[in-house]
Amino acid sequence: MPITVKDELPAIVRLRQENVFVMPKSRAQTQEIRPMRLAILNLMPNKVETEVQFIRLLANSPLQVNVDLLRLDTHRTSDSSEQHLDMFYRYFSDVKEQNYDALIITGAPLAHLEYDDVIYWQELQQFFDWAEHHVTSTLFSCWAAHAGLFHHHGLKREIRAEKLSGVFKHKCYFEHGALTRGFDDEFLVPHSRFGHISPEQIADKSDLVVLAGSPTVGAYLIKNVSGSQVYITGHPEYDADTLLKEYLRDLEKNADAPKPENYFPNDDASQKPSKTWQSHAFLLFSNWLNYYVYQTTPYDINLVSQDVRTNNYAE
Repeated sequence: MPITVKDELPAIVRLRQENVFVMPKSRAQTQEIRPMRLAILNLMPNKVETEVQFIRLLANSPLQVNVDLLRLDTHRTSDSSEQHLDMFYRYFSDVKEQNYDALIITGAPLAHLEYDDVIYWQELQQFFDWAEHHVTSTLFSCWAAHAGLFHHHGLKREIRAEKLSGVFKHKCYFEHGALTRGFDDEFLVPHSRFGHISPEQIADKSDLVVLAGSPTVGAYLIKNVSGSQVYITGHPEYDADTLLKEYLRDLEKNADAPKPENYFPNDDASQKPSKTWQSHAFLLFSNWLNYYVYQTTPYDINLVSQDVRTNNYAE
């Protein structure tokens, strides 16, 4: 089944070139089914690129998923993306009374800022609290994962002296976890961050489970017991060249910026990198939509606000 978005969204063109099934809303309105309602709070400055990356993964599910793109009322961009936001995004204040089956909160380029110094931190905390009562399952990505763990569970990230950048091996810590069902014993994921949370920091949190990670990256995949919160500290959604683009931007600021690890063939930045993490990324998002959204959310979406969850896949 397809992802459903606004007919004019620019990401549709790119996704259709990749043979990804994306259905315009004009066609979806003729279908008599109960589609999943999913929202993406996109905090990244490169709006269209981020939309393509996440919608691509969502479209691999057999479910029909209607996607709303959201923005915070207090967050303004300083570039031409404002026009794009005005056309395709809805303000948080416009959806506060609505419910969603699923929600994705993206990362943000706020590596070294304390949370209280983020200009929209107060509204983002309100958004986190809203999601707990209006969304069946929320997936927090990268910076948002650290911010969500801090807000909901009091976990403070460490700031690394050097940026963690590259493609790293991970291991599953549970043999039959629902989110990691079908994963290989070892799998690859890109990371690009300064923040770090170790499994040891989470060990005494009875309501959290670390499902996957490694000594290098720390805790990668984390969930609360009910599955209403899923935290991903890496970037399985990245394109093959995303780390390259970030590396080139880093070089403009610092000629000694480290190369992404395990990324360029033969560690040669002049060679084209390969995408070695895509199968894991598709499976992760498919498992999340299946086990913690579709099989958990009530048929009557109005009941989401009553915290009705019909299954509990506790690892």
